[in-house]
Amino acid sequence: MIRVDHAGEYGAVRIYQGQRAVLGRGAAGPTLDHMQAQEEAHLARFRALIAERRVRPTALLPLWHLAGFALGAVTAALGTRAAMACTVAVETEISAHYARQEAALAATDPALAAEIAGFRAEEEEHHDTALAAGAAGAPGYRLLSAGIRAGCRLAIAASEML
Repeated sequence: MIRVDHAGEYGAVRIYQGQRAVLGRGAAGPTLDHMQAQEEAHLARFRALIAERRVRPTALLPLWHLAGFALGAVTAALGTRAAMACTVAVETEISAHYARQEAALAATDPALAAEIAGFRAEEEEHHDTALAAGAAGAPGYRLLSAGIRAGCRLAIAASEML
């Protein structure tokens, strides 16, 4: 779980970095700054857990480094609404992923379950913020969202194995 969560938070930070590279300091800047800062805090915690619990990070980090930035840059190139649609799609999958982990950890590691619950709440905040910012008005929203969500599920599965 920790390996996958670390990889996911790493990818999320890279998505925001890609979006910022394209969108710069425009109107969405403060929103992107806030969400990226929370993802960086999540990533820092999972980095610490990897060290504390001696978990091997996924071998796919170099791929997530490139793929995350590319996804962020491409969606931002389609416009702010598409960047927000990316956030909605990613956070939909991550929130569900974290909810499953909370349930699995509740009896065996309640402290980690509680941390993940806090992270999930912030991911849900990102989802709702992106919807309020017009994500559903992105060109090809349904197709874009479905593709990104499928990619997230694939990334989770791949990171679990490798």
